[in-house]
Amino acid sequence: MIEIRKYSNQAGYTEPRRVIRYTLFWCQSGNAEILIDENIFIMAAGQVVTITSGQFHQLKSVKGEVTALEFTLDYFCKSDNDIELIFHNGLFCHFGMNEMIAIQNPSFFTETLNVIEKEIQEQPYQYLISTHSMVELLLVEINRNKIANGDEIWKPDALFLKFLESVRDHFQDNYQVSHFANLLGTTEAKLNEISKLHTNKTAQNVIYSLTISEAKRLLLYEKLTVKEIAYQLGFNDPFYFSNFFKKHTSRSPKEYQKAVKEM
Repeated sequence: MIEIRKYSNQAGYTEPRRVIRYTLFWCQSGNAEILIDENIFIMAAGQVVTITSGQFHQLKSVKGEVTALEFTLDYFCKSDNDIELIFHNGLFCHFGMNEMIAIQNPSFFTETLNVIEKEIQEQPYQYLISTHSMVELLLVEINRNKIANGDEIWKPDALFLKFLESVRDHFQDNYQVSHFANLLGTTEAKLNEISKLHTNKTAQNVIYSLTISEAKRLLLYEKLTVKEIAYQLGFNDPFYFSNFFKKHTSRSPKEYQKAVKEM
């Protein structure tokens, strides 16, 4: 539901891991090396990075102090405002746009994470409410710093975010946009409208983008054949999947797999 881990001058995870939780890494001092999907990031003191649920990541090494905060969607998202806050300004972005964000008030960040850790350990009355409020404060602080660092304000629509979550939960079913509209109690036209507003893509092309991102993760981190990945992503024909992947990445699945692993 919600968990905190601390790392100090040590090796991190032994291999990339995938959790269906939203993860925040905070570098309090020194630096840390983190793999997120196929990209390596070096965190410096006073920086934070957010990782969306389902992304593969590996904290490779820590030379200093790093805190990891993880929480589930069910724990945090009690309302549309909560789900919009998670993705405000691209935080926990589904499209693999991870970034190091500099925090101007690092003591606030460290102290708040320490209080959250204490609440989780001691579990006083209504601790889930108090920790929820403190996670909100951390996300607001990150957003304020992104704006102070020159980012434009980007406020997502809760329906769009529910659409993204629903796509991720149903890759194997190969649903059409109309089916997602029915699941979400809306219309295909509305999903196209909000998709174009947020990404300048149709809802179908948003599905394609998420499917490609998932295919890349499975190719890199799961011991599956291309045929098995195709079936897992709702393709009945592995050859069609390979053509689909090449159309969107300019590489076949095997070529992509080889190129990234040689980097």
